[in-house]
Amino acid sequence: MAFKDMEKYLNDKTSFSVRERFDIPDSDKRFDGGAHCRIEISGIENVDNLEAMIDEADKRGVTVHRVISLVKGASLLDDAELKEFAKLGAAHNLELLVNPSANRGWDNGRQYVTDEGYVSGMRLRGHDMAYNYLREIDRCLEAGIRGFLITDEGMLKLLNDMRDEGLIPEETKFKVSVFAGHGTAFGGKLLQDLGADSFNPLADMTLPMLASIRQGGVDIPLDVYMSLVESMGGFQRYHEAGEIARIAAPVYFKIEPGPSEEVLYNTWIDAQNPNYGNNLARQRVKLAQIIMEWVERSDYDIVTNDYKEDLAIPKP
Repeated sequence: MAFKDMEKYLNDKTSFSVRERFDIPDSDKRFDGGAHCRIEISGIENVDNLEAMIDEADKRGVTVHRVISLVKGASLLDDAELKEFAKLGAAHNLELLVNPSANRGWDNGRQYVTDEGYVSGMRLRGHDMAYNYLREIDRCLEAGIRGFLITDEGMLKLLNDMRDEGLIPEETKFKVSVFAGHGTAFGGKLLQDLGADSFNPLADMTLPMLASIRQGGVDIPLDVYMSLVESMGGFQRYHEAGEIARIAAPVYFKIEPGPSEEVLYNTWIDAQNPNYGNNLARQRVKLAQIIMEWVERSDYDIVTNDYKEDLAIPKP
């Protein structure tokens, strides 16, 4: 088969572009409520962190729509803490997306954390891990949580099937983590077809790359890093906020400063330094304010608002 036939197939039979979209066209897609972009705050690992984030957002007048939380695993919160976490989210109209349980790198299998083992991906390892994962999903749903962070495409498919069957509340949302490692419209469309409600492309995507994903038949929101931990590149791209909103809408601006994921999600960091997560939560809200100020300075008519009717707000 000649390559020109493959190229013709992509052009004639699919919505995928053959090369990057260097023309970076406008996205014609929006969130419910008409916004191009929203704010996502991650690294909220306990009730104190969430309270600090809410307090800082109120002080700065920043609308936070979604919180990526308990990445270390909901397993580290006892039942009362988990219920309080859900109550706080509901009281402040926040979509809380949680990681049910710590997986590769924190269980008794250590391949993932070796110098070469990381390339195998942060997916579930064995059916006992899947069993514990589902048990934790059930506990979170019982506490009122209605959003989950997913790193495994197989589990995404299973959870979506369960949602379709009514075993999981229909308002529950699934976000696919950057740890799933997707960076093309092909991957984004696959995740969308498997039931993802949003997905986090690789962190170091250029504007043409983001445009290629959005123009390639991917309709769900993209979660785009505006800052990244030092160990994974340490970049900041706040000045591009307006441009990213224009070409990738609907987009969640993702803010992840810090030294490393290892430090950020270290199981014992809260015991060693109880204020670490609280201070970082406040810093992220400040960066969110800076991002939205750059959106307002942009040359484009970017719509932002506090519409939250479509969010997976907890139901404690």
